[in-house]
Amino acid sequence: MDLVIKRGTVATASGGAVLDVGIQDGQIVQMGGAMSAAHEIDAEGMFVLPGGVDPHVHLTPPRTGPGLESWADNFEIGTRAALAGGVTTVGNMSFPRKGEKMSQGLERDVEDSNSTSLTDFFHHPVLLDPDPDSLKEIPELAASGHPSIKIFLSFKRFDRNVDDFLRAMRAASQAGSVVLLHCEDAALMGCCGELVREAGLSSHRHYPETRPVVAERIATERAVGFCEISGAATYIVHLSSQAALEVCRSGRARGLPLYVETRPIYLHLDRSRFDEPDGAKYAGAPPLREHYDRDALWAGIVDGSVSTVATDHAPWTLEQKLDPTLGPAELRQGMAELETSLPMLWSLGVATKKISLNRFVEVTSTNPAKLFGMYPQKGCIAPGSDADLLVLDPNEKRIIDGSQMHSAAGYSPYDGWEVVGWPKFTLSRGEVVAEGSSVDASPGRGKLVHRQPFERP
Repeated sequence: MDLVIKRGTVATASGGAVLDVGIQDGQIVQMGGAMSAAHEIDAEGMFVLPGGVDPHVHLTPPRTGPGLESWADNFEIGTRAALAGGVTTVGNMSFPRKGEKMSQGLERDVEDSNSTSLTDFFHHPVLLDPDPDSLKEIPELAASGHPSIKIFLSFKRFDRNVDDFLRAMRAASQAGSVVLLHCEDAALMGCCGELVREAGLSSHRHYPETRPVVAERIATERAVGFCEISGAATYIVHLSSQAALEVCRSGRARGLPLYVETRPIYLHLDRSRFDEPDGAKYAGAPPLREHYDRDALWAGIVDGSVSTVATDHAPWTLEQKLDPTLGPAELRQGMAELETSLPMLWSLGVATKKISLNRFVEVTSTNPAKLFGMYPQKGCIAPGSDADLLVLDPNEKRIIDGSQMHSAAGYSPYDGWEVVGWPKFTLSRGEVVAEGSSVDASPGRGKLVHRQPFERP
């Protein structure tokens, strides 16, 4: 064998035990029993977990051209941060440029990530224009290993073309593609933004008023209806509120193929952060909510209503986030979380006994791997699976300092927080690619994951 991880507590979505794990040619080949290898990792007192699968990141630009901005991190920077945080596979949102087909934008982004990514990766083609040619692409993309599309209810074009977007969901259902939906109502947000401007409210403190809970709830209600009529596996991204979660619970209780993602910021922060002088740095879409929304999302992880925790990693620099020329409705949304997502969820979830170890594995690795057609290649620890592993030291304490992390954002929304539990080793296809916060991997080592059509877990 190439490598044996010895004496660690191996944890999966369904159980855990102290076992040795044998690795050969990038795959797990043996669990337990006698084995020897050229190299060993002593994991005594540590947990051996499936590497994180983050199905929602932004590492390629949504638009390009003179004067147009993109996020602080590209594939090389973002996936370096991912490995330092124990994430071994990322799912990127692939935006076509104006006049492009989904497949053209996807081809460009695959070429970029093939040459720059440090982690394995996949892409969700973003559907902006649901014309007949785009609808024909959906089964073609699924057949070529890309069985998912992303739709934004938050864009005005959604309401202008809602019939065609619903046809796209029907096409996705027939093709075995998952439909990712950003659920905020564009008309309500537009009206709320106008009300804030007309009232002369210019402080970032009023950002949540421009994207209220009702906009998320109404859009989520529509999404559940679209799921019911189309039959498409529907994945609600970055759900932030108790009200929207209850809508999804109702749909799931009726047996709909409906799945909920939330983000770390909604589990760890609340709306009071906008009262801080630099509160604009916490702007995300949707905004931070109330403490009871945060509590409801934790409860959703426990009871299974929340299927995944993903970062929506889309960072800006602090200077960009705190731009004084931006009004409340114009704040730059997104932040760096790939390096902190798993340690934060471990420290504030598992270490405090708020969630179980097995649920941690489910929402950070196994469930996203299953939903997006990568299981059991990814998301589990079993013979034949890729040796994507996180060896986590539950006793290591760290003070988060975004200026010392790998993202080009230069800050973290959790700066100054102490966490207990941190990645000791990260393995990608059997290679030790990170030790502590030190990453030893070259751009282009990551591989595109060929995904299978959706099968209901």
